[in-house]
Amino acid sequence: MFKTMQNALKTPEVRKKLWHTLILIIIFRLGCYITIPGVNVFKLNDLMSSSTNGIAGLINLISGGAFSRFSLFAMSITPYINASIIIQLLGFVIPSLEKLTKEGGEEGRKKINKYTKILTLFLALFEGLGLYFSYKSYGVFINDGVLTACVVVAGFIAGTSILMWLGEQITSKGIGNGISIIIFVGIISRMPSVITTFSNLIVNSEGFSTTGLLTVLGIIVGALVLIAAVVYMQVAERRIPVQYSKKVVGRKMVGAQNTFIPLKLAMAGVMPIIFASAFMTFPAMIISIVNRNIETASGFWAGVYKFSIATSSSSVGVGYTVANAIVYLLLIVGFTFFYTYAMMNPAEISLNIKKNGGFIPGIRAGKPTTDYLTSVISKLTWFGGFYLAVIAILPMLLRFTSLNVTFGGTALLIIVGVALETIQQLESQLVMRHYKGFLE
Repeated sequence: MFKTMQNALKTPEVRKKLWHTLILIIIFRLGCYITIPGVNVFKLNDLMSSSTNGIAGLINLISGGAFSRFSLFAMSITPYINASIIIQLLGFVIPSLEKLTKEGGEEGRKKINKYTKILTLFLALFEGLGLYFSYKSYGVFINDGVLTACVVVAGFIAGTSILMWLGEQITSKGIGNGISIIIFVGIISRMPSVITTFSNLIVNSEGFSTTGLLTVLGIIVGALVLIAAVVYMQVAERRIPVQYSKKVVGRKMVGAQNTFIPLKLAMAGVMPIIFASAFMTFPAMIISIVNRNIETASGFWAGVYKFSIATSSSSVGVGYTVANAIVYLLLIVGFTFFYTYAMMNPAEISLNIKKNGGFIPGIRAGKPTTDYLTSVISKLTWFGGFYLAVIAILPMLLRFTSLNVTFGGTALLIIVGVALETIQQLESQLVMRHYKGFLE
């Protein structure tokens, strides 16, 4: 990794992309400290200090602490993620949208992106209004007038729009997936609070604690094991051998060659985790907007709220946590399948192999090749989906202890997954520049 970074800094074009990405990240972090006009900061600090769990805690984690400050980026990128989920699910229901997704090509992707942005603005408007009316009764805002409401909601919507733009700029002109990078930076910005928690466990009001030290060491060892497992699974791949026969290209006879198709276990990356988390917490977000006292309420909607926040909260019971874990697992596997087949179409791969005069040893070209690739990809996706789900769910067991650790399995998966994807993209950029310079 350090060799890759060193080579990247020596390559002018890649170095320019790295600087572009870094500048956009700095803009994102600065925006997290710009409080929306009309907010009573002192009242907000008192309120947020007693509300570090549940949906507010999760949003605050993803936004890098922006939610607790009611800053410009308080809603983070969650409206865009939810809009993406809704648009993609509608693609299975609306035939025209499905056709646009599968056969639209570049123009189709642009239209889908446009629809997603429009829906994001509507969701941001709805969520911004909900946040304003929810916290209005707590005296968070200096003035309760219509002008203050317009300024606050407009600030939230503007922040989400800026984050969408930053994500697109990172993806197109920087290194890595913009949305994933923003979430990644938001999570790792909470590292100082984790260090503070560990230090408080080791040295508390009674002095040095051996039990606290052993607990911290256990957490660190467990995190290292999870990181090693994630890295191993991310780089693991199944290689499908492909042979190409001799053919005439122009006036030359091109000889036969052997190659392979690399199929990774986690082809969808960390996006299934991000989408599953957003999908699970979306009901709690809506319920908390409608009823600010839902955490102390009882009844059906209170049960739905506790079920929804069980992914990130330790205040719910074992039953809610187990039910949440099962649904969370199914969602991760489902989104893994969705993203894998969206990126890799077995029929298209089979057609390209056939057009280039290739074949998989022991498999006939055409439909048999498609069926074989579908079977292999399906098995890999099942395994990869369950691996993502297990690593995301296992750390939830720590919430039944006295620990209050900010980073869970989901956050760890996002951090390691995004880091690996970014390094791999950086390496591919270096390889491309290397071959370009060699050919010139």
